[in-house]
Amino acid sequence: MEDRRAVRKRNSGERGLALLAALALGLYVVFLVLPLLLSLRSSFTNENPLKAQNDFIGFANYTEMAGDDQLKASLTFTLILAFGVTIAANALGVGFALLLNRTSLSYRVMRTVAFLPQVLSGVIVAFVWQTILTQNGLLNTALVKIGLLDEPYPWLGSPHAALFSIGLVVTWVMSGFTTVVYLAALQSIPLELHDMASLDGVRGTQRFRKITWPMLAPGTTISVTISLITVLKLYDIITVLTGGGPANSTQSTALYIVKLAFTSDRVGYASAVAMLLLGLSALVALTVTGVLRRREVSL
Repeated sequence: MEDRRAVRKRNSGERGLALLAALALGLYVVFLVLPLLLSLRSSFTNENPLKAQNDFIGFANYTEMAGDDQLKASLTFTLILAFGVTIAANALGVGFALLLNRTSLSYRVMRTVAFLPQVLSGVIVAFVWQTILTQNGLLNTALVKIGLLDEPYPWLGSPHAALFSIGLVVTWVMSGFTTVVYLAALQSIPLELHDMASLDGVRGTQRFRKITWPMLAPGTTISVTISLITVLKLYDIITVLTGGGPANSTQSTALYIVKLAFTSDRVGYASAVAMLLLGLSALVALTVTGVLRRREVSL
């Protein structure tokens, strides 16, 4: 009797898990796979919401991209931003994780504060930083008042300064995520390794180089890959901070896609550019992951 009851309970649990799995798969198909396929189909048409009929034009949208200077500029900006932010955010993440890897209450509070930028909406973060970085913002006011600047500096008004400013803001946001990842990796390192290192006289930077850094390899793979993918598809922070200016110098590829679709009404071409960005993101992610995975194995 008890065996039958246990079997029924197990079967009921399995049916419940199967139902949840089916629901998750259905949501995945509806909200990810289906839109991806529709966008892929649209990329082979001249789809325009202002036209009654859209025609199949083959690879015309893809061949047009070869001569699109705005697209090339947006890809260059996106790649520079992605790799620059990834390096800076991961370096900060390792440093913050080493500083916050303590068990006291004050350090636990500081961990929460360090993760706060990642929790906030990108739009809210961008609006806050915009008040700091504008011509008459808090940063220029403070620098002029203490005498470091004679007049306000255009942090968002010149191409190079705007790139630096966006990189600074995105790095600040991403550092919360990277800090948490490296903290988790640090706390997974067996204490016995540090004890043995102490007995062998290995301390300071030597211990970090020979023990801590190699053991952070799995966390590095996760953090670097997700950081790259996040910045490659960045849209909200750039839109609020600069809107792609000045003179489209800070226009990311994601922002260019939105402008094509909703300003120029070229949905078909925008879909083709979106497919290019998807392929580029996948290529970068797979390449970086492969390189870092090989590093994990070699260590």
